[in-house]
Amino acid sequence: MTLAEKILSARCGRDSVAPGDFINVRPDMILSNDITAPIAIKEFRKLGLKKVFDASKIVMIPDHFVPNKDIASAEQVKILREFALEQGIIFFECGQMGIEHVLLPEQGLVLPGDVVIGADSHTCTYGALGAFATGMGSTDIAMAMATGEIWMKVPPTIRFIYHGQLPKWVGGKDLILYTIGQIGVDGALYASMEFTGEVIDNLSMDGRFTMANMAIEAGGKAGLCCTDDTAVKYVVPRAKRNWVSYELGSADECAMVYEWDVTHIEPQVAAPHLPSNTKPVSAFRDVAIHQSVIGSCTNGRMEDLRLAAAVIKGHKVAPFVRCIVIPGSQQVYLEAMREGLVETFINAGCAFSTPTCGPCLGGHMGILAAGERAIATTNRNFVGRMGSTMSEVYLANPAVAAASAVMGRIASPDELA
Repeated sequence: MTLAEKILSARCGRDSVAPGDFINVRPDMILSNDITAPIAIKEFRKLGLKKVFDASKIVMIPDHFVPNKDIASAEQVKILREFALEQGIIFFECGQMGIEHVLLPEQGLVLPGDVVIGADSHTCTYGALGAFATGMGSTDIAMAMATGEIWMKVPPTIRFIYHGQLPKWVGGKDLILYTIGQIGVDGALYASMEFTGEVIDNLSMDGRFTMANMAIEAGGKAGLCCTDDTAVKYVVPRAKRNWVSYELGSADECAMVYEWDVTHIEPQVAAPHLPSNTKPVSAFRDVAIHQSVIGSCTNGRMEDLRLAAAVIKGHKVAPFVRCIVIPGSQQVYLEAMREGLVETFINAGCAFSTPTCGPCLGGHMGILAAGERAIATTNRNFVGRMGSTMSEVYLANPAVAAASAVMGRIASPDELA
């Protein structure tokens, strides 16, 4: 079996599963946030049940409109808070919370071999640890909270093998943008994407989280890496329960295999209005920007902030350009402060925020007006994603976003040397 099939078979009580099988799976963690949880709670109430199946396996994280941006968002979070208090489920209050897909691995709440479901499409992030993690609708989450089971079809697996050695300024964000650019936004539709090869072996956990996070942008059901020494070193100090890891299966079990040598690729930029509209950064050097966003569940971790700070240090954000830096969690915020990164960003003229999804979904903390253009380390650049339907979003890695903030146009970090 493939990695995904091994995990799913273990969680559905069968010796083996195959693509196309319909199975009932017992998830290890069920996630929802301030947008999706109120719907799930409403549907749970309709069932007439008093208690969720297991409070220790359910977590609710307000992060999309937090700190609350208006009365409506405050009412949404109030629903989560009261339900969490009533049920005894895991809840992170403002001041302790972070962007959900940064926070859960950091807190050791998702582990290798887990099945994780979330009412958020970027739940696939946790596959970087060797978990099967996927997004579902709020109604599915309600039934999972009630029964402790989900119903799903086993996906086929597509393997992506990356050879060579990454050039300077190229990382996980560039690998996944390059991949999506090659196969399209539906190139892995309802498939489990396996990321492997010597490039992945040498990639940091933060880079792997970024790649798994954007599996959904290729249509993937999940994005997984095997649990190697790098993953184990990340998990061991954080895990609060036992876990089991699984090895990759034979490539013969995969529906398709892609292989690329990425030794000579440039940092990648995805132009509006699709993550697959990807070209090397050198193709965009005449594109002026009004805003640069560094953060999100894709690139809001310590490695991302270190990279952006290294590029922007000693420079100033260009006149009439806004650079907004958002750490993925309070822990990331603290580490960035201790390392002097916050001071570096502020001295450069950046705004530094408390953790929030904020501008990524057009929520708050950086909405675009008509005719404005942003470069962002976020994961989507659909029409109106960050504000006005007449604005534009370009996706890039943190180094490119930082260099662009300084230059006032899309730029390679090499241009600042």
